Amino acid sequence: MPAKNTAGRYGWLSMTLHWSMALAVIGMFALGLWMRSLSYYDPWYKDGPAIHKSIGILLFLLLIIRVVWRNLNIRPDDDPALKVWERITAHLTHIALYGLMFALMIAGYFISTADGRAIEVFNWFSVPATIYDLPEQEDIAGEIHEILAWILIVLASVHALAAVKHHFINRDTTLLKMLGRDAISASNHIINKKEAKQ
Repeated sequence: MPAKNTAGRYGWLSMTLHWSMALAVIGMFALGLWMRSLSYYDPWYKDGPAIHKSIGILLFLLLIIRVVWRNLNIRPDDDPALKVWERITAHLTHIALYGLMFALMIAGYFISTADGRAIEVFNWFSVPATIYDLPEQEDIAGEIHEILAWILIVLASVHALAAVKHHFINRDTTLLKMLGRDAISASNHIINKKEAKQ
């Protein structure tokens, strides 16, 4: 399978970025919820947020790579069975997901650096504080971060359910392209199965 996308499917790099980030976002959301339950004397009270911040910075870098890679590649063609409103909704959803992730991670950065300290990323490197000591910076950024996290997880869930719906109900190639299947051959296979049933 090629690294670059084709008209019929996503390349392995796009698929790897997509699925790894999807799992990471779900994991980060779960980690964030779990961290809220920690007491000051819990052994994970400091380690949990440190892991959350480190993964968040790495995700931000991956997101930049993903956006750059997306713009350097062709985008696989939409399934011909998709209606116009479905195409528009899908494109707007992708834009919204990217925008939400960027905004969420930037808000997280402002929480973590509100006191002027850099973010240590697994002791590999540090990200310095740039804007800090603003009035109620940590609290305001924290509220924004939480709201955006919930919106992101809801929108990502709708996105996933739409993909499952297209696969099992519409029986088109929408999900298959992100699973490494070529949409043209997959489409022919679907047509052949439908014709065989008739």
